[in-house]
Amino acid sequence: MPRRPTGSARAVSPRNQRIPSVRALTSFLREAQAAVKLRGQVTVLLTTDAAIRRLNRQFRGKNKATDVLSFPAASGPVKIAGDLAISVPTARRQAVERRHSLSIEIKVLALHGLLHLAGYDHEIDTGEMDRLEQKIRVKLRLPHGLIERTVSPPTNLGASSLPKSYRGKGGRARTARSVRP
Repeated sequence: MPRRPTGSARAVSPRNQRIPSVRALTSFLREAQAAVKLRGQVTVLLTTDAAIRRLNRQFRGKNKATDVLSFPAASGPVKIAGDLAISVPTARRQAVERRHSLSIEIKVLALHGLLHLAGYDHEIDTGEMDRLEQKIRVKLRLPHGLIERTVSPPTNLGASSLPKSYRGKGGRARTARSVRP
């Protein structure tokens, strides 16, 4: 006779594909902001591909989903650094491609977005943002960043996801763009 399933009928996502807790993400953001030397409040929106596509179309004129968008705050009396929007479905796909957890991918995307909020732009600089991102990723024990993914060829997919041993799968990494609302 077949065994009856026990427990909830709901499918439980694998532990490594869970969204980080508010406490864990807040703690990481504090550490990452200090490393970037970015002062002020940062709001993070974890959203869908459809919602980030609308934001990308509205503020950048690009009708496609992306992984992270940065919205620097206008100068004012209150110290607000800006907002980040991160697509969880895109982050989840990239985490699976990179063979690390969703939490790690969200942290990689948040760091990249924080650098944009701090005024860095890898599309126009001479590698300054890439070098700083690499340095901070090592300090924060994160794998390859978005800029590095677009220039590093894929090797050894089974490796650990820490900076020195991580060799991620190549492919189309979409990078954050700084957006002025």
